[in-house]
Amino acid sequence: MLAALTRLVHDLGITVVVAEHRLERVVQYADRVVIVPGAGERVIVGLPAEVLAASPVAPPVVELGRLAGWSPLPLSVRDARRSAAALRERLAPLAPHVSEQLVRASSAEPVARATDLHAGYGPVTALRGIDMAVHAGEVVAIMGRNGAGKSTLLAHLVGLREPLRGEVLVQGRQPHRLSARDVVRSTGLVPQDSGVLLYHDTVAAECAAADRDADLAPGATRAVLDRLVPGIDQRAHPRDLSEGQRLSLALAIVLGAEPPLVLLDEPTRGLDYAAKQRLIAILRDLAADGHAVVLATHDVEVVAAVADRAIVLADGEVVADGPARSVVVHSPVFAPQVAKVLAPEPWLTVAEVSRALDLLAGSGTPA
Repeated sequence: MLAALTRLVHDLGITVVVAEHRLERVVQYADRVVIVPGAGERVIVGLPAEVLAASPVAPPVVELGRLAGWSPLPLSVRDARRSAAALRERLAPLAPHVSEQLVRASSAEPVARATDLHAGYGPVTALRGIDMAVHAGEVVAIMGRNGAGKSTLLAHLVGLREPLRGEVLVQGRQPHRLSARDVVRSTGLVPQDSGVLLYHDTVAAECAAADRDADLAPGATRAVLDRLVPGIDQRAHPRDLSEGQRLSLALAIVLGAEPPLVLLDEPTRGLDYAAKQRLIAILRDLAADGHAVVLATHDVEVVAAVADRAIVLADGEVVADGPARSVVVHSPVFAPQVAKVLAPEPWLTVAEVSRALDLLAGSGTPA
């Protein structure tokens, strides 16, 4: 689509304005960038490289360029790779230690398991022979193109659909045979259309109902919402919120209950950079407390930041399942920007590179 928009601009002289949180998708195509900070702060307008040089929000490739001191500042992976040789060489002594950071192993019984799962809609087969397990304390990313079967897999894990063949177990029980109350106690799902979880007239009423339903202390759900997106008016109607704010409210309702299994379907759609980072922190905390988290997503940068394991679906089948670092680094489709820039070394995020550079500048490579 972006290539088509570019042709409209250059071939037909049409002006195109794109509103987008995920700048890594669009900034390399932009002639100008407009940063709208909100909260009454001044709008920033200018050339992409000039604006992003000091912007609090920037795609990973720009953040990497700022960290490395590259000039001109790269706006695309292609531009960054031209400048990356020296950084790649400098990081080489630490690369083996990065590649050894594998998913947390667990010998315990998994929280959720699918065995030879087949699923479909009428004559269409959506999942074929899916075998997977999710353990406590693990964050698993389900990746794949549209129609690969990601949402269908989550629907079976939460018991919304019955398998055509095979078995799904959550805490040892078949979720599609459980009552709604029992499902809620074991599993929380935020679907792609997060609005289906919202049915009260105000944000305050949604939060209060979520507290009651999950037997939480009053204010618990609101505290999670404020951690994700501070300052949402409690009197606002959920339907009047932005897409990202509605998603944050739905996330707060599910995450506040802290079910043993958390399922998230495209949880970063509509979230800005700050909200996304706060969500990542919450998911890390849930995993550290022993919850199992499964997110279906196209957002490779979030996978790089938070996932222990990655499962790639294609045409309803598992085509890759392993440590997230190994899966995404070797994928031309699902690799994050930093991995593409610093390939073949297995770096995933700017934060990793920053920590490694600090280590090299201080005590040297780890033992």
